[in-house]
Amino acid sequence: MTKQVYTRIIGTGSYIPTEIIHNDHFLNYTFFDTATKKPFEKNNEEIIQKFQEITNIGERRWASNEVVTSDMAAFAIKDACESSGVDPETLEFIIVGHNFGDTAPGSTRVDTLPGLANRVKAKLHIKNPYCIAHDVISGCPGWTQGMIIADAYIKSRMFKRGVVVGADILSRVSDPHDRDSMIYADGAAATLVEAVESDQPTGILSHSSRSDGGATTGYLAFGPSFNEEADQNDLYIKMAGHKVYVYALSHVPALVKDSIEKAGLQLKDIKKVLIHQANEKMDEAILKGVFKLYGETEIPEGIMPMSIRFLGNSSTATVPTLLDLVMKGKMDGQEINPGDCIILCSVGAGMNINSIVYKV
Repeated sequence: MTKQVYTRIIGTGSYIPTEIIHNDHFLNYTFFDTATKKPFEKNNEEIIQKFQEITNIGERRWASNEVVTSDMAAFAIKDACESSGVDPETLEFIIVGHNFGDTAPGSTRVDTLPGLANRVKAKLHIKNPYCIAHDVISGCPGWTQGMIIADAYIKSRMFKRGVVVGADILSRVSDPHDRDSMIYADGAAATLVEAVESDQPTGILSHSSRSDGGATTGYLAFGPSFNEEADQNDLYIKMAGHKVYVYALSHVPALVKDSIEKAGLQLKDIKKVLIHQANEKMDEAILKGVFKLYGETEIPEGIMPMSIRFLGNSSTATVPTLLDLVMKGKMDGQEINPGDCIILCSVGAGMNINSIVYKV
């Protein structure tokens, strides 16, 4: 077989913020009903209990005040480089998937100029002027979209080595009067990728993507606080949670199946499914939907690792953080071994979906 160029992950790294926020942190919050514009009649104990039953989030991580998103991204790249023995000066591209820029504590202002990737390159003290740096803003699938772009760079022989980062601070752009604010978290994770020539398929085998417009465009957006007495000039992330749930269940399973078929594989060949950590019940339903498309009802135990229970939803960072934790043996009962084929999948604002099939 003729050798082909493939994109292989040669290192992973992550930055998990130090501030641990348990669910009882929200006991004294005042959550507003979007229909009545008044505080919920239910007490917060009941609201939090129901929230945990649906999402399975018990705690999440928030960035400390001295840290911004580009800091976290730089920390994650440094971790990946140090753990894999890669010199940052050898990187030919830096792609940072994010959504809100370097939002400062106490501010909801989206700060994206200069681009985060340029800020990250500066913070890593990379001197090579031919290491290009750019951002990807694609909702929660920012990292998966960045990986697809990196794969195109490498397979076109434009570049041989680079890094893709997912980093977000959602805690600073979430409305304290919105129940959905409890789902949001902060974090960053990076994957070093490199071109490899092989006569056997390896690394990124295939990917499938989908973007929908129309009504779905507004499922996640910025808007004023649900508390009308708050400053209405401050804008926060707003999510039509149920609509996102229905959209994901309607479209993600088929896209995952499409990516598996493009790789020439069967469902039984997939050892792990690493999916965006947005809502554990939603992810379970998506996985069930994938198996249903293959006429399967028995789902192998442990095939879908979950970090949302203790890390929450850190948007672009969830999938690469999960990958880093599993690859480094930091998830109990979870491992990925050489030769394993895995799914890397995300769904989010736009609405956008990506599914990547990767062979370790």
